[in-house]
Amino acid sequence: MTEQTKDKSNPKASMGFWKVWSMTVGVMVGSGIFLLPAVLAPFGSLGFLGWLMTSVGAILIALILGRLAARTERTGGPYAYAHDAFGPLAGFLVGWGYWLAVVFAIAAISVAFAGYLAALVPAIAANTALQAASAIAMIWALTLVNIRGVSEAASIQLLMAVLKLVPLLVIIWLGFRAGSVENIPPFNPSGQAILPALAATALLTMWAFLGIEAGVVPAEDVIDPKRTIPRAVVFGTVCVTFIYIASTAAVMMLVPADVLATSTAPFVDAAKSLGSIGAPLIAIGALIATAGSLNGNILLGGQMPLAAALDGLAPKFLTRRNQGQAPYFALLISSSISSVLLLFNYADGLVSTFTFLISMSTLATLTPYAVSALADLRFSWKSAKGWAVICLLAIAYTLMAMIGSGLKVLVWGIPLLAAGVPVYFLIRQRGETK
Repeated sequence: MTEQTKDKSNPKASMGFWKVWSMTVGVMVGSGIFLLPAVLAPFGSLGFLGWLMTSVGAILIALILGRLAARTERTGGPYAYAHDAFGPLAGFLVGWGYWLAVVFAIAAISVAFAGYLAALVPAIAANTALQAASAIAMIWALTLVNIRGVSEAASIQLLMAVLKLVPLLVIIWLGFRAGSVENIPPFNPSGQAILPALAATALLTMWAFLGIEAGVVPAEDVIDPKRTIPRAVVFGTVCVTFIYIASTAAVMMLVPADVLATSTAPFVDAAKSLGSIGAPLIAIGALIATAGSLNGNILLGGQMPLAAALDGLAPKFLTRRNQGQAPYFALLISSSISSVLLLFNYADGLVSTFTFLISMSTLATLTPYAVSALADLRFSWKSAKGWAVICLLAIAYTLMAMIGSGLKVLVWGIPLLAAGVPVYFLIRQRGETK
């Protein structure tokens, strides 16, 4: 990328193709993939159809996000798309919900990080206070990296994205070299009808693709964003699709179906073929995966409030950036709230509450996908019928996933998102909007 091209956008932009790719891959590939083979085991080889359905849905969403990114260079991703298509209130509500999702995700992923660290350090495993301290320490270590600057955070993200793929690629190689297709369970041993079973596997695998939008959010920090973002986001989603399907197949070939169905660490069981080095390799890989996902979410926790504040839809102090272009106030606020939520997780009686809030944050993450597809549909309906069909398919898939969240989550999650309405009008009343 030449300086001339760089100057077409933000002259201080520092994120090229691979850094945007690493945001997409790094946020998507978290701790979930390390458990999904066991979760899918009761459905047997039908799980591959679930992966295929979800992969198609994810790629459709990636195509839509990439196309919308080519229309604007503004930071905010789904927030910016909703704002441009449907006005400031819609944009604010999408940004509000997405920010809540990111804040809860930071807390949850840091807890997962502490759990994997405990697998390597027995002293931490025996002490919940040390687990909480480890999780909070990781949040703030990566927050400080992000405060140093967007370029530094993106460089760390690229490194982690590459490193986290190493153990997964090792398992894929091992599975197709030493595994047996006889270990792959039969088609749909769950006993459910095919359509409900397929819907269940599709919804389970959808969680592993949350984060598709991560690469489109920091648009103002991307070199030549209208060209870079669409290519990086779509290519990143395709890469993740291959990794997920191939690694699931490899684990199923390495671990007998009856063992896999009750496994709490399927990749560790699969890595036993490597001897004593196998389990530590996977544990370290899981640590890197969760750290990378955590770093990406912390970056998003600064970028989303920044985008709203730049449009006058959030307090103006959130627009403050340092020499590294980092929105330090937004980062500090998001990480502080996440730290409090994390401490709630370690308080007696609040674990189930925290888990429920994480489910609602997942619902809040799905909402921007649907709104982004609606935004592209509005732009494409008359001028690009083919894209309009893609938008309709993406909307249908996203709504199916949202309904799959369950009635209880919807009953609580929708009011949580709607709470953004009075916040929006309060900000307007105080004269914070343009």
